[in-house]
Parts: sequence; C-alpha cells; structure tokens
Amino acid sequence: MDWFLNLDAETQLFIKNFMVSSGSLKRLAEIYGVSYPTVRLRLNQVIYRIQMLDEQNTPSFEAKVMHMVEDNRLTLETAKQIIEDYKDEFADIK
Repeated sequence: MDWFLNLDAETQLFIKNFMVSSGSLKRLAEIYGVSYPTVRLRLNQVIYRIQMLDEQNTPSFEAKVMHMVEDNRLTLETAKQIIEDYKDEFADIK
C-alpha cells in the first residue's frame, strides 16, 4: 500500500470518506457539499493518481532482472542475454 502513503492528506481523507460512506458517491456529495458530478470527477482524479503511483512502483522487466544481478542470483552476462532475448521476442509481438 505504498501508493496510499504517497497520496496527500486531503486525498487520503477523501478515500476514507468514500469507504466510510460504503462507496456511495451520493453520500460523498452530501459530505462535501458538492454535486454528484463533482464527486465523480474527484474520484476519477484519485483513480488516475493511484494508477500513476502504481505504475511508478512497478519495476520493469529489465529492472527485475537487474535486481537479480544485484542479489547475485544471475550473472551480468546472463542478465544481458535474458533482456536481449526478451526485447527480441517482444519486438516480434508488435
């Protein structure tokens, strides 16, 4: 849940209120004193922000392989070959 900790306090509170109101956007609109479409827009913004944080925290295939080198589970030469093979295979899929 690193993504949650990386959100600002206002967004964390919005998520808390969303959960406490059982996901009711109508109830959230009442809590915040705004219209339903405004709450829906805010929720979409929160979802987008979470997705961006999640993507930033998801290591790429290459990064995962290089972490294996750092942990001495693979040699650098083997890691380079795996990454090269992966890129070649991925290029064929496109």
